[in-house]
Amino acid sequence: MNRFFVSLILALAPVGVAQSLTGLWDATVVVNGLEIPFKFELADDGGSFFNGDEKVTSTSGHFENGALVLKFDHYGTKLQATLKGGVLEGQYGREGRQYPFRAKPFVEEPTRRIQAPSIDGMWQIQVRSPKGESAWKLIVRQKGVFVSAAILRIDGDTGTLTGRYKDGKFVLSHFSGARPSLLEATLQDDGTLDIVQNGKNKYVAYRPEVARAKGLAEPTDPAQHTHMSNPAEPLRFSFADLNGHIVSNTDARFQGKVVLVNVMGSWCPNCHDETPFLVELYRKYHGQGLEIVALSFEEAEQLANPVRLRSFMQHYGIEYTVLVPGTPDDLNRKLPHAVNLNSWPTTFFTGRDGRVRAIHAGYAGAASGVLHEQAVEEITSLVEGLLAEPAHRSVAPTSTDPRP
Repeated sequence: MNRFFVSLILALAPVGVAQSLTGLWDATVVVNGLEIPFKFELADDGGSFFNGDEKVTSTSGHFENGALVLKFDHYGTKLQATLKGGVLEGQYGREGRQYPFRAKPFVEEPTRRIQAPSIDGMWQIQVRSPKGESAWKLIVRQKGVFVSAAILRIDGDTGTLTGRYKDGKFVLSHFSGARPSLLEATLQDDGTLDIVQNGKNKYVAYRPEVARAKGLAEPTDPAQHTHMSNPAEPLRFSFADLNGHIVSNTDARFQGKVVLVNVMGSWCPNCHDETPFLVELYRKYHGQGLEIVALSFEEAEQLANPVRLRSFMQHYGIEYTVLVPGTPDDLNRKLPHAVNLNSWPTTFFTGRDGRVRAIHAGYAGAASGVLHEQAVEEITSLVEGLLAEPAHRSVAPTSTDPRP
């Protein structure tokens, strides 16, 4: 039994009675004055946030003299809380971004016998986003009064928001150590869904077939969002790795190979979603000629001492090349040959001839359900198709759509 677990057991122990802190907690963080509820767990291996069924578990932690400290090194964050009267209170985050945190032992809310309207399935939210989007996708899974959902944008999804129907509306929330979000959804008599996000942003969602019938704009195709200014030119990069060695697209190791160049950052939640897929893809196809190069744009303090990026790489078991070109603000200056490059992550697919054959903006994580499965299948099929091409075949530029 490790020291962390023993401390949790003894934390609330009156004389002669052992009472454990392990188990589920009802927790909240306060973001911009808005309280976001979520589920939290303390166990023998530390503490965990949740993204749907996926656990985001601390990399280290301790509990001493009523003080709980949990570190999430791959996020570069820390939870510090004090136990008083059976309630944990403190802060979560990293320097410059701290959220007030509060948690009390989980209590199952009684289920009342109410009939919830059905909102299960796909929806289309009409928006005007800073990245030029006119619509997002909303994926809803419902079982009675209980609902889970995710909003899919050009960068990727929000993570899995969970909640229930209460007082005439569905209230869902999410916090997995990142992406705090609160969503209220009310079904209207005309079949539309009124959405209030984070207490202030108001939207209307339509069933996709209704949106099409009304001539409303479609969600942005991630395969068409970004393109090369000159498709005949190769994607050029020449940046340092974490050891200070310069790695370039002209290096011998990349010649005649299929190369995925992944724009990302260890601060980016959707990059955390995508990385396990890239790790698996690399392990499966590296022997057939696949190379992956991650261009990790990090904040200035991380460039000086990239402890979070190193932990990110260790946590996900990255074996492919990782380079550090600069800060997120440097993106377009460092990759000037890409047009409308503004999504985190974005992946460039280059063929064996060195030219960009496809560009995919964002990543639909597991929270996106069937859309995640479709994206994985399409990208895998694209990679297999590029690997099947002869090493020295001259290939004319094609569409940037990764679907074969």
